[in-house]
Amino acid sequence: MSKFNNQYKAWFPILAVVLLVTFFFSMKLGAINISWTEIQTSFTKLISGEAMNLNERIFMQIRLPRALMGVFVGASLAIAGVLMQALFRNPIVEPGLIGTSSGAAFGASLYFVLGSVIKVHVGEWTLPIAACIGGTLSTVAVFLLSQNRSTGKSSVVALLLTGIAINALFLSGVGFLSYLARDPQARSIIFWNLGTLSGANWVSVSIVGTIMVVCLFFALRYAKQLNALMMGEDEAIFLGVNLKKLQIGVIALNVLLVAVATSFTGVIGFVGLVVPHLLRLMKGSDNRFLLLGSAFMGGILLSLADLASRLLLAPAELPIGIVTSLVGVPVFIILLRKKQYYF
Repeated sequence: MSKFNNQYKAWFPILAVVLLVTFFFSMKLGAINISWTEIQTSFTKLISGEAMNLNERIFMQIRLPRALMGVFVGASLAIAGVLMQALFRNPIVEPGLIGTSSGAAFGASLYFVLGSVIKVHVGEWTLPIAACIGGTLSTVAVFLLSQNRSTGKSSVVALLLTGIAINALFLSGVGFLSYLARDPQARSIIFWNLGTLSGANWVSVSIVGTIMVVCLFFALRYAKQLNALMMGEDEAIFLGVNLKKLQIGVIALNVLLVAVATSFTGVIGFVGLVVPHLLRLMKGSDNRFLLLGSAFMGGILLSLADLASRLLLAPAELPIGIVTSLVGVPVFIILLRKKQYYF
């Protein structure tokens, strides 16, 4: 542990400072520029119970929850990306590869098209619940279908290939529902699949933040086993790693992180793919560092992307998924050409 601390401890304060700076500007900037004085007085008035002016209410009810949601969702997707790449020992794996994101997209699309017909509503929670159920069911299907009938075990290759097939199936379902949908429904499906943080509120922020912190705590308990797995399955088993238990635990954490985050914000790509690579370029591939560092780096990246989505076409707003793709694709191609991987 001392070696880990000596090698990596300097990076965490740096990442924390960058995250704080990014977070403060994410709170301040947007279609309406809120001054630092108004930010300070909004907290003062909240404590004292005084009435807030318009900008202070915008900050407290819209801008601050959105900034926090960006940090928590970015951290969730990045942590899930580290877990999936470590489990599959493959640097091009992203969190949604085992069907979670496509299942969530199908669940949301089903709600947009059939919600008025089914008439099952629980207020503002209907869409997140539909997406979360879809993401969970698709991932469970991948895990069950990838199991060997004779041994009851799932190999990494079987999980990967089954995930690709299930992804294609659910994305076809999304396309079919988009074809059936009327114009407003089709537009809702398109915009949800491009991702947005505009629906953030204090309840959703508290749920996503709590899930992220709890999952990070349990993910760190798997870090040493994932480090052992990097040497190969046989070596990991020799070192006492229970592969099936590890697979179930890591996939369960991935489902929680991705399904919950996606259910509130829509599909946001490339965060879970790019962040682990950036961290590996900084300081190697120890999963203890990658998991903690991804919580910071994911929040930084998504906060910057959300800031760009609000400012580039202000007062209009770009879907955040477009921004992450525009940034993530060239960065990922550059990383691929460098071939600086530590697997």
